[in-house]
Amino acid sequence: MEFNNIILLIVTGLIAGVISGGFGVGGGIILIPALVFLFGMSQHEAQGTSLAVFSVPIGFIIAATNYHKKGFINYKFAAILILSFVVGTYFGSLLSVNLPANTIKRAFGALIVVVGLKMVFGK
Repeated sequence: MEFNNIILLIVTGLIAGVISGGFGVGGGIILIPALVFLFGMSQHEAQGTSLAVFSVPIGFIIAATNYHKKGFINYKFAAILILSFVVGTYFGSLLSVNLPANTIKRAFGALIVVVGLKMVFGK
């Protein structure tokens, strides 16, 4: 694995963690599009890798097992994302608890729209 990919994975995990800690989401909204668009993964591999990231702290192990059986999990990527995601959730939650509810609500809505448009109209 190239050093640049490791750094990009750490940044991706931190961003997903911050957004997850701040909004209560992260996998489908941040990790899956990042793995598809930044790392060129297939949708299946991105979903499997995302589930592997969340299987330890959240308990999606049953769903991740199905992706594992089909070979759709990149465990190297998942390991780096897990570590950086944990750090990111801490900082995201610190930020979120100190912002007004309306600010968080608007930011979350804008995030969903932007990512949704990218997923629909992106390459």
